[in-house]
Amino acid sequence: MAKPGKSEAEAEPKAEANEKKSPKEEFQRLIRVKDTDINGDLSILIGLTKIKGIGFSISNAVCGKMGIDKKMKIGDLSDPEITKIEDAIADLNKIGIPAWMLNRRKDYDTGADRHLTTSDLIFQRKEDIERMGEIKSYKGLRHPKGLKVRGQRTASTGRGKSVLGVQRRKGAKAGK
Repeated sequence: MAKPGKSEAEAEPKAEANEKKSPKEEFQRLIRVKDTDINGDLSILIGLTKIKGIGFSISNAVCGKMGIDKKMKIGDLSDPEITKIEDAIADLNKIGIPAWMLNRRKDYDTGADRHLTTSDLIFQRKEDIERMGEIKSYKGLRHPKGLKVRGQRTASTGRGKSVLGVQRRKGAKAGK
């Protein structure tokens, strides 16, 4: 029934427009993107940062280039939209992300600008450390020893994973 002051002809097109909208898929609590489980309650902007190799800047750039609302819950995305995001993350050059934002500029083997994520990033990092060890670089020699590799001081910090502290003698009481 039309509201007072409006004719029935004006009210009908709005009702038809609502019926033509496709029903939204059910909200998903857990989304799998690039082999990473993401909580569906997170916004797309924050949810993408849960993928190893994707930080806030890359997540923001992907949402902006693809025209996705950053505040929308990631659980509201449909399967084709998730696939579209995965494809964009797989090749950031294709959607126009500048080379300076990528995490693997001028790759050692290929010379191309790439952005690695998940297990590819872990594998490549191990391979880089191995290569540094083979050529006996400063960083390559310090990595296997577990020492600092970027020129930090080691005299008073970085003493390892052991806990420093005072050990009591077996017979001493805690209160004295």
